[in-house]
Amino acid sequence: MRRLLADRHLLLVLAAGITLGLFGVLLSRWGNPERTGICVSCFLENTAGALGLHNNVRLQYIRPELPGFILGATVSALIAGEFRSRGGAAPLYRFLAGVFLIVGCSVFIGCPIKLFLRMTAGDLTTLAGFAGLLAGGWLAVRGLTAGVHIGRSAPQQGGSGTLVPLLFLFLLILLFVQPLFLLISTRGSAAEHAPLLVSLGVGLLLGVLAQRTRFCITGAIRDLFLLGRRAQLVWGLLAFIVTATLTHLIAGSFHAGYFGQPGAHLDALWSFLGMLLVGWLSVLIGGCPFRQMIKAGEGDTDAGMVVIGMLAGGGLVQSWGIAATAAGVALNGQVAVLAGLGFVLLLSLLFRERSA
Repeated sequence: MRRLLADRHLLLVLAAGITLGLFGVLLSRWGNPERTGICVSCFLENTAGALGLHNNVRLQYIRPELPGFILGATVSALIAGEFRSRGGAAPLYRFLAGVFLIVGCSVFIGCPIKLFLRMTAGDLTTLAGFAGLLAGGWLAVRGLTAGVHIGRSAPQQGGSGTLVPLLFLFLLILLFVQPLFLLISTRGSAAEHAPLLVSLGVGLLLGVLAQRTRFCITGAIRDLFLLGRRAQLVWGLLAFIVTATLTHLIAGSFHAGYFGQPGAHLDALWSFLGMLLVGWLSVLIGGCPFRQMIKAGEGDTDAGMVVIGMLAGGGLVQSWGIAATAAGVALNGQVAVLAGLGFVLLLSLLFRERSA
């Protein structure tokens, strides 16, 4: 029976990877920006702009995939009896971690999911980012094995775990109602989006699958270093990569090359360092940006603090000129990445548990 359950879980992990790869490409075909079918950091920057947290008129739209991720995870967790309000493990540090996750993603131009969507479309500029993500995961695993642990969650009273799901339910309502204070781009990448109900439906489906399987890009990298090919998340990541590659080829969106790739820049060093920051930080706090949203949907207020930090970061990277463009990474972005790496190093020193 145990083997049967384990195999069933592996099938679900493979299904999550296949679904992410398939719809990550198709959402771009249906209206989302090119190679940005799914990108948590890009979507958070768009959503922050819609709420007036930055004034880039090209990046203002509440992406319905985000409420879908969280509410899908919430429904799945409630049905499975796994929704629990819990948290209290270094919440302010986790808020800052969320900000720096978006810093790293914005300097690379994309979250780990978008990294692989770009890579499977033939974008060779992603290789530096991929190397950085691997290096960051390796550093974090070394830290974990040395005793670095960012606090322990505890059960919480008062239904605190419902606050982030309710916030994103409110954002979804705003998107349907479109009050006058909501900002919506009429040009630029935020004006490119798949039909609302399609995006929401994909988000809900992925939220359910990710909640049931614990699917996570950096979690797969962590498990690769710890368990090798025995790790089920690794197989899910491979399923994602293979499916996305095949879908790009069939859709005609595969164009291999280094120069002239959409949504990319040629600053390889900063692509490496940006994803180094994301990989290192994600493994230490227990998941990539996508996984943090799923955990927040399950009632984890620590992950909820990361999500709120990422939303704030989505505003800051645009307001402060941190986000990279096709022209490269500005000085502000370079300084922010170095500050983020200093922050992760500080976390590793402060939260290392030493044996008596």
